[in-house]
Amino acid sequence: MNNFWIRTISSIVFLIVMVFGLIWDRVIFGALFLFILYCALNEFYNISLGSRYRVQQKLGLLAGTIAFFTVALHCFYGIDARFICLALLPLLLIPASCVFLGIQDDFQDVSLIYAGLLYIALPISLSPYVMMDGPVFNGWLMLSFFIVIWLSDAGAYCFGSMFGQKEGAARLAPSISPKKSWVGFWCGLACAVVASIALHYLTWFPFQLVHSIVLGVLISVFGVCGDLFESQWKRHFHVKDSGNIIPGHGGMLDRFDSSLIAIPAAVLYLSIFGLL
Repeated sequence: MNNFWIRTISSIVFLIVMVFGLIWDRVIFGALFLFILYCALNEFYNISLGSRYRVQQKLGLLAGTIAFFTVALHCFYGIDARFICLALLPLLLIPASCVFLGIQDDFQDVSLIYAGLLYIALPISLSPYVMMDGPVFNGWLMLSFFIVIWLSDAGAYCFGSMFGQKEGAARLAPSISPKKSWVGFWCGLACAVVASIALHYLTWFPFQLVHSIVLGVLISVFGVCGDLFESQWKRHFHVKDSGNIIPGHGGMLDRFDSSLIAIPAAVLYLSIFGLL
């Protein structure tokens, strides 16, 4: 089976799993996003640190897992928010383990444990807050965020491939991702705005039209930043893909690089204007 069909089938399966996980049930959502968090964070640590700081890597994974699990239990089942503090225990053990294990070589790289938690675990761990409409589980807003990201990516790829690869076409970030063009960026942005307007009239974006349009712009722009940031990180460590868990598409981090930046930006905007 050639790469085109592998990518196509993987994309369809990925889309079905994501839609089902986002809107069907809180337990399914929790299991899916905990899996995403663990895999993406593990990929980040494997590429950034390799076999070094294995104990600290495990503590970082444990901290991210506990954080998501306790936040989900708080949002979905109302357990006391103080249990979220349990995620601090592995964080406190990271510096303690460095001391007792006598780590000295490349000591500055211990900071990558915390970097992965801020970059990956924090936004995913806070996602259950977006999944609740009062006491009711409601994943349509989160699904709408992903729809805008997917259509922005698809628009940028399709139009960028058709019009942005000509000789002399302006490159968006040639030192990071040589194939990305400004044509693709603007077309992706336009697709995101159109998608947001459509979601507004479908009431999936239950906000005033101006807020829906701003959301489309924010998600597209910050999604591109998230994509380029991950590309820059991979280029620094000389790897092509963050992993191979998704056939034809690479790792989990490759699939969620845009959303790790774009969705928090959208949620922050809605929170500032009291819309969430």
